[in-house]
Amino acid sequence: MPHHPAMEYLDTKTLLIYGLAAAVSIPWLRSGGESTIPAVAGSKGVISSYLAGLRFPFHAADVVQQGYCQYRNGVFRVATLFRWEYLVSGSQRIAEVASAPEHVISFHEGIIDALQSDYTMGPGITRAPYHVEAIRGSLTRNLGRCFPEVRDEIVHAFEDILSLEGNKWKEFHVRPNITQVVARTSNRLFVGLPLCRVPEYLDLNLKYTVTIFMGSQIIALIPDFLKPLLGPLLSTRKSSLRHALKFLGPIIDERLANERDYGRDWPGKPNDLISWLIDLAEGEERKTEALALRILTTNTAVIHTSSMGLTSALYDLTTYPEHILPLREEVERVIAAEGWTKSALGHMHKIDSFLRESQRLGGVGALGMPRRVVATEGFTFSDGTTIPYGSFLSVPATAIHYDPENYDNATTFDGFRFSRLREQSMGLEDPSDCHRVFNRHMVSTGHDHVVFGHGHHACPGRFFAAMELKAMLAHILITYDVKAETKGIRPLDQWFGVVRFPNSGGKIMIRRRV
Repeated sequence: MPHHPAMEYLDTKTLLIYGLAAAVSIPWLRSGGESTIPAVAGSKGVISSYLAGLRFPFHAADVVQQGYCQYRNGVFRVATLFRWEYLVSGSQRIAEVASAPEHVISFHEGIIDALQSDYTMGPGITRAPYHVEAIRGSLTRNLGRCFPEVRDEIVHAFEDILSLEGNKWKEFHVRPNITQVVARTSNRLFVGLPLCRVPEYLDLNLKYTVTIFMGSQIIALIPDFLKPLLGPLLSTRKSSLRHALKFLGPIIDERLANERDYGRDWPGKPNDLISWLIDLAEGEERKTEALALRILTTNTAVIHTSSMGLTSALYDLTTYPEHILPLREEVERVIAAEGWTKSALGHMHKIDSFLRESQRLGGVGALGMPRRVVATEGFTFSDGTTIPYGSFLSVPATAIHYDPENYDNATTFDGFRFSRLREQSMGLEDPSDCHRVFNRHMVSTGHDHVVFGHGHHACPGRFFAAMELKAMLAHILITYDVKAETKGIRPLDQWFGVVRFPNSGGKIMIRRRV
């Protein structure tokens, strides 16, 4: 039986809690039962809706796909365990969701629900998200300056983790090892040497990441009135924070003391996430415990995004090896001309295209761009369709990415799909069309590519994630040979509720190039 990612988190206590929640759950149909927005077939009546809600956690992708096919470019709803979820598709409607103000439909309330963050991370994280500004501002501005450290950590991490002998082929367990590389590389910018290489600290962050994403899916299956009681039992936030303070406490204490003694720009101040957070923190957030929790939270987002992305990319690279030589040629040519710099990564168009295509087909799950309607009058689209107050809405991410109206041969992996579009755009006679070259980059968002969301709430860390992924894939291509464990067979992705994961047990073969 294939290993399921949920089993990394589920234990007997969790199963008992879920059983209790299911046993005492009450119908949620009071919120939307009279809505005129169409429901996916088989979930319209009271009994059928409740049965559909029970089925949803196990068949989420299929249910959402069914609704998308029935109501393409429209609004529909699906029955989940305790409520209706409203799904929005079509370029116009997605644009309206993406541009809607926070006081009408709330991104933060959507994230609180998607990650059950009040329980998994603590209520302050999403209600006062100043760490997002540290990522959007300080981290993004410093990517070029800090790239040499990123590159150095990538080289050392792969060497340490692979431990290759000569040029012999070695079995490489992809997801856990790539997660280690990502954790080390990210923390080189977050906390610096030597902590970024301490196994116990890295393991803490990796386990916390798992509990956030798995725990949120399980807590979401609990009725709202039981969450205050059962949610904390499923969270490792307090124990993880106590453990994190063992490593981060002395560092943060020293930074705060230096700022008190020598001022904000004290001599020798490190240029890392700890410093950026201290610069932005106010009031109670300037305490060591609060700052340590922000570092744990930032690690969760970055480690999950980048490790899942690179794992999928390696599965795709070895399943479709015809991409290897063109990608390798591009990397060698660019590096020979420019060296290892952030700017050089920007000229690796095939690398960028390959990763974007891997994102498109791998993605992050059935739903994207979560929002909650917080305006008391509801949220009304330009065509008059209204989603009621208190409702949750999202976009059918996987269905959008596989839609043949959005992509030619939509279900086929084509790693150079977007680099060809770039080349075609560059050759257009009408200069007014040249904007198309800029909206197919890995970091670009749109109604047809919602891996990083879309609009003013698009993922603020996507520029760092893209830099990491491109640098890692480029390093692998010019340093190692890779091939599939079984030729032509890609390890199957795994689903847990609405979330999609690259296979946790998948392997490839790797050796050092000679």
